[in-house]
Amino acid sequence: MEKLAETVGASPSGEPGQPIARDRAAELQMELLSVARAEHGEVFRLLGPHAVEREGGRRILVRTIQPYASSVSVILKGETLHAEQVELGPGAGGIFEALLPPRYQHVEAGDYRLRIEWDNGSVSEVPDPYAFPPVLTDFDLHLLGEGAHWQSYEKLGAHVLEMEGVQGVQFAVWAPNALRVSVVGDFNRWDGRVHAMRSRGNSGLWEIFIPELREGVVYKYEIRSRLGELPFLKADPYAFEAELRPKSGSVVTKLDGHAWNDDTWMRERARRDWLTEPISIYEVHLGSWRRVPEEGNRWLTYREIADELIPYVRQMGYTHIELMPVMEHPYDASWGYQTVGYFAATSRYGKPQDFMYLVDRCHQENIGVLLDWTPAHFPADAHGLAEFDGTHLYEHADPRQGRHPDWGTLVFNYGRSEVRGFLIASALFWLDKYHIDGLRVDAVASMLYLDYSRQPGEWIPNEFGGRENLAAIAFLKRLNEVANERHAGVLMVAEESTSWPAVSRPTYLGGLGFTLKWNMGWMNDTLDYFEHDSIHRKYHHNRMTFSMLYAFTENFVLPFSHDEVVHGKGSLINKMPGDLWQQFANLRLLYAYMCAHPGKKLLFMGSEFGQRSEWNHSTSLEWGLLQFPEHRGVQRMVADLNGLYRREPALYEVDFQWQGFQWIDCNDADASVLSFIRRARDQQDSMVVVANFTPVAREKYRVGVPDPGWYRELFNSDAECYGGSNYGNGGGVMAEPVPWMGMSYSLPLRLPPLAVLYFKRG
Repeated sequence: MEKLAETVGASPSGEPGQPIARDRAAELQMELLSVARAEHGEVFRLLGPHAVEREGGRRILVRTIQPYASSVSVILKGETLHAEQVELGPGAGGIFEALLPPRYQHVEAGDYRLRIEWDNGSVSEVPDPYAFPPVLTDFDLHLLGEGAHWQSYEKLGAHVLEMEGVQGVQFAVWAPNALRVSVVGDFNRWDGRVHAMRSRGNSGLWEIFIPELREGVVYKYEIRSRLGELPFLKADPYAFEAELRPKSGSVVTKLDGHAWNDDTWMRERARRDWLTEPISIYEVHLGSWRRVPEEGNRWLTYREIADELIPYVRQMGYTHIELMPVMEHPYDASWGYQTVGYFAATSRYGKPQDFMYLVDRCHQENIGVLLDWTPAHFPADAHGLAEFDGTHLYEHADPRQGRHPDWGTLVFNYGRSEVRGFLIASALFWLDKYHIDGLRVDAVASMLYLDYSRQPGEWIPNEFGGRENLAAIAFLKRLNEVANERHAGVLMVAEESTSWPAVSRPTYLGGLGFTLKWNMGWMNDTLDYFEHDSIHRKYHHNRMTFSMLYAFTENFVLPFSHDEVVHGKGSLINKMPGDLWQQFANLRLLYAYMCAHPGKKLLFMGSEFGQRSEWNHSTSLEWGLLQFPEHRGVQRMVADLNGLYRREPALYEVDFQWQGFQWIDCNDADASVLSFIRRARDQQDSMVVVANFTPVAREKYRVGVPDPGWYRELFNSDAECYGGSNYGNGGGVMAEPVPWMGMSYSLPLRLPPLAVLYFKRG
C-alpha cells in the first residue's frame, strides 16, 4: 500500500483553514479531474488504498474509478462500507472513495472487494486492481532497458497468474512517450478510464494486474501520447494470440496445455553437427499446401496439417520443413512477411497449442521445423508497431532510414536497445516455447545496407560515411550468438542476396554468425541457364561452372523457393524449354543436378511434382496433376533423390570444403556436359556425377575416373519409372585403363538426354 501525502481540511499541524490545506485540496481536485478524463499518467498515486491524514489521524482511503456505476461499496471483513462519489463537475463522474474506520490501519489487495451496482441494475463484487503491487522488478526494468532480457516475453504482454491469492491477468507494455496507457476490452466497455496502467518511470514501461480476468479475453492498449490529444488503440506487441483478421484485437492466452513428446529429438538435435548432416528442406505455406474445397475452400487446421503434411514429407524423404511465416499478420497476400504479432502464431489455423502439436508431431517423426522470421521490416497497419506510442518507437523517424521503398513497410531502429531486445526475444521465443529448430531470417541484405534499393540522396551514411548499417550488423551478430548459446543445434539461416563476406562464419572470426546462407547467385545462374533452349546452352556454360569459384566461401543452401514461382515468373516446369517431354526431362535434370551440387537443399511445395501454375496463396496446390504419369514420375524421382541423398555421405558430409568436390571435366561446353566427383569425409567413399544438359543421347561418352573397377549406376534421372526414356548403362560400367582428363582410368558411358547419372565404385 502506497502512502499519499493527502491532507484535506487541515494543515500539517492540524490547524484548520490554513491556505496550504486549501491549495492541496484544489490540487487533489485537479488531479482527480485528470483521472476522470483519462489524462493522468500516474493513477496508482490516487487510486486504490492509501494512507492519508484526516481529522488529525492516520486513516486508509480507498478510491476507485467506475464510470458506469451508480453506487460503490467496500466489502471488508464482512463490513459493507459505502463509498461516496467525488463531485468533479459535469462529465467527470465515476470516482468513488471510502474512508475506512480508524481500526483498519493496513489493508492489502486480498483484504477487500468492491461491490459495484451498475447503471443497468446489475451488481458485481470484484477485487480492486489498484490494490496490487507491481510485478516487474527493478532487475527486469534494467534488463529490458539494456535490450538484454532474453525472456522478456515472460514479463511483457498478457500473463494469466495468481497474485496474493487472486487469479487474474498481468499486463505490461513498453510505451515511453505515452502520457497514459490503459488496457481496454469488452470487460470494461473499451473505456480507457477504467484500467489505466502503472507507469514505471523512466523505463517507459507500464503494467497492471486485472483480477479475475480470464484466458480468452480480447483486449488492446489505449494509448494517449504526450504529443497528441486523441487516444488510439494498439494491439499488444507481445501477445501470444490475436483475433482472426480482419479483427485485430489481442487475446489473453496461456501457452501451457500441450505435453511435449519430443525429448529424444531435442537431445539428439543438441549433439548434431548439421553442417555434416543431410539437410533437404520442403518449403511450405500452410494456407495453400492443401485446402478443403468442399467446405468453402477453407484452410486446414494445424492439427489437420499434421495429419496430412507429415506423412507426405516422410514419404518424400525430406529432413526439414520450412514454414513461411506463421507469425500473425493482417494481410493474406503478404504470405506472412508483413508481421504484426512477433510472438503470436497466426489464428488462421488454430490455437497456439495446435501449432505446438504440429511441431511435436514433426519431431516425433524425425522431421525438423524451420520458420521464416522477418526482423527486417514491419507493416504500417494502425494497430501494429508503427508509431506505437505516438512517436517512431520501433522504427526510425527519418524515412530515409525508417521506410522500405520496395515494400511500403517500416524498418526497425536497430540502434535502439529496447528494439534489439524485442527482436532477439522474439527469435528466442519460437525456439523456446515452440521447440523450433531454426529460423530463416528474411531479407538480410536489406538490413545490411543503408542504401538498399535507394537512390542517391535517399539514404543516410553511417558515422564513418559508409553504406553499411552498423547497428543492424551488431544486432545480427548478437542474435546469432544468443540463439546458439541458449538453444544448441538450432539452424540460423540467412536469406542474403549480395556478396557480403562471412555471413555464415562465426562472429569470433568476424562473421555474422549464421549457420547457413541461401545461395541466391547459384539459383539465379542455374535457372537462367535452364531457361535457354538446349541448342544455346553451350554459349552459357559458365553459368553452370561459376558457382564453384565461391561454393566454399559460405555454408550454402541451394534454394528453389517460393520467390521463383510468383509475380509472373512462372512455375519451374514452365521455365523449362522444349516440348512436353523435354520440359519434364529438364525439370528432373534440374533437381538431380541440385542434389549432387555442394550445399544443402530447399524446394518449394508443388515443385516436387511439377506444378504447372504459378503459386497462388489463396488456392490449394494442383494435386490433381498427379493423375498424369509425367507428374507422378517427377514426384517419385524427388523422393528417390532424397532417399539416396540421405544414404550417401558423399552427397552431404563435405559440402563446404574443397575436399568434398573435384571436377572431372567442367569445360565440355560444346556437348553441354559436366562431370565431377563428390566425396565424403572418408575420401574413398565417393560418387561420380555426370550431367548432360542437351536432348542428345551420347554413346561411349568417356569420363575419367581415378580408380579401376566396377562403377554401379546408382541413379539415372532418365529412368522409365520417372517418365524418362530409360537410356542408361544397364546397371553400371567397368572402368577401362584408358587415361582421360588427367585420370588413369575412364568410363565409356551411354549418356541419356537431359539427364544426370550418379555412379559409385564397387
